[in-house]
Amino acid sequence: MSDVLVVGGGAAGLSAGLFTAKNGLDTKVFDTDGTWLHKAHLFNYLGIRSIDGSVFHERARKHASDDHGAELHDDEEVESVTKTEDGRFHVVTGEDEYESDYLVLATGANRDLAEELGADFDGDVVDVGVDMETSVENAYATGAMVRDQEWQAVISAGDGAAAALDILSKEEGEHYHDFDVPDDV
Repeated sequence: MSDVLVVGGGAAGLSAGLFTAKNGLDTKVFDTDGTWLHKAHLFNYLGIRSIDGSVFHERARKHASDDHGAELHDDEEVESVTKTEDGRFHVVTGEDEYESDYLVLATGANRDLAEELGADFDGDVVDVGVDMETSVENAYATGAMVRDQEWQAVISAGDGAAAALDILSKEEGEHYHDFDVPDDV
């Protein structure tokens, strides 16, 4: 069993996976490589003057996995998500089944899994709070699935980080801040 399962390997999913893995949670990220980043060129991502979206995506994948230990499951598509009677999440892919305490949905504008899970919607988008938690306890939705036409990689990455920080706060039992200082390097 994992602590965190992240469905989607774009900016939001990799951001959530990076934060949770970096802070000691067993994290698996399912990525079918369908991210919109492959169609983008980023000129408006804070700290980056100009970068091809595919190059950015590859660097983000390495940062989350190689540098911080998120386990990437490439080309392993999630087929269904349910919440078990004991409050865990059960994820089925074409290859295996997984369970976790937390679930982060980062599937772009595809809201099917959130609907299947029974999350509340506000119109066409998944209804979340500022912590990105859905109406289903310990299930989070990020990026384009929670915003109507406001799709930016930097916003999505922030959504993933917000979800991860809420998960880490729940695990610690108090507000958690992932704030590094030069001595941490």
